[in-house]
Amino acid sequence: MATRADNIASSFSLAKFSQATELRNRIWFTIGALVIFRLLSYVPLPGVNPTALAQLATQTQGGVLDIFNTFSGGSLERMSLIALGVMPYITASIVVQLAAALSPTLAAIKKEGESGRKKLNQYTRYGTVGLCAVQGYFIAAGLETFASASGVQAVVDPGLTFRIGAVISLVGGTMFLMWLGEQITSRGIGNGISLIIMAGIVAQMPTFVSQMFQQGREGTISAGLIIGIIVMIVGLIVFICFMERAQRRVLIQYPKRAQQRGGMQADRSHLPLKVNTAGVIPPIFASSLLLLPLTISQFAGNNVDTSTTWGSVLQTLNSTLQHGQPVYMTLYAVGIIFFCFFYTAVVFNPEETADNLKRNGGFIPGIRPGKNTATYLDYVLTRITVVGAAYLAFVCVLPEYVIAQTGIPLFFLGGTSLLIVVNVTVDTVTQIQSHLLAHQYGDLIKKAKLKGRLR
Repeated sequence: MATRADNIASSFSLAKFSQATELRNRIWFTIGALVIFRLLSYVPLPGVNPTALAQLATQTQGGVLDIFNTFSGGSLERMSLIALGVMPYITASIVVQLAAALSPTLAAIKKEGESGRKKLNQYTRYGTVGLCAVQGYFIAAGLETFASASGVQAVVDPGLTFRIGAVISLVGGTMFLMWLGEQITSRGIGNGISLIIMAGIVAQMPTFVSQMFQQGREGTISAGLIIGIIVMIVGLIVFICFMERAQRRVLIQYPKRAQQRGGMQADRSHLPLKVNTAGVIPPIFASSLLLLPLTISQFAGNNVDTSTTWGSVLQTLNSTLQHGQPVYMTLYAVGIIFFCFFYTAVVFNPEETADNLKRNGGFIPGIRPGKNTATYLDYVLTRITVVGAAYLAFVCVLPEYVIAQTGIPLFFLGGTSLLIVVNVTVDTVTQIQSHLLAHQYGDLIKKAKLKGRLR
């Protein structure tokens, strides 16, 4: 059911939008920051050979690096200053969240309010620097050992100087992106880190779409298949929008309060429980774990001695964990379901929620406050998580099957990429509506004050 705010937001016109000067400035600032992000993705690391890098990207196609390359907007393939993107920051923030749920010390810091949140953010930044340094060193060392088929080295002058320079450049690029995302969040519109990831994914779409239409023009794929893929994309977007906004509202009732006229009124509220509480974390974890062995085998090369135990294991993993294989899709779905339940249990604590309700005098009708409320919330959350896990598994496995059957490398069709794009777009539009609502309410208050003075 549409709320009053939704009805007001749907009635906005371009004239109302043009009057919101602050919102317009925020949007222009966000666009400018994203343009800077795209320009930095074309600034290469000093001392790398672009010809050998192109062959390295072709050799490792289909592995876990494709996911990171898609999220970074092709920066990893071009080995730019921001090749690592914001993935180290995302990883560090997830680790801090998990540690805050498992460690009593960090849990106490989290409960301190704004000061606790700042401390956890500082720990996340420290973790980001450490992850960037480690990943940057391994990337630099891997580039030094890679040579193309013609014998061209990926690094012009390998050595300790190149490794130190590459680590400093990659750490600086990621930290600048993190600062840019924070600036977008505070001075722009939407969540800055999410918008940077979405911009990287959207930047890859024209290339993939042109490849699809090029194959259609060459006769490799039929026109009906292209139309079917477009219909599937639109259907998935609509389905994702519906499921991401779906929630289970638990009725919360507060004690009766005396009114001015002498009556008693009980306040009621709702505790919204999202169907997909875990967000896009389960697909990222599941796909990264499954594609890690495939990436290792690709870096090891195709000329592995299959007579050895290690070579036989790599060959088996390389054949069974390919996109579209039944084993891969089954393990992918199982991993998504597992991480969906695991991450939901980490981010939502029924006992803490029940204690907060009891402390504020709220209760669920028919349920005793305290332990019984926590049990009931866990009961409800477990059952809606089943629906959320099935939804995530379907959205992520269906594109993988289509990609494997058609042979079209539309990696932006992956469930993770599509979930990120749709979620960030919905959140950004919601924030724009909130700013427009605030602007309209401000105009109404000014008019009311003016009428009061005239009276």
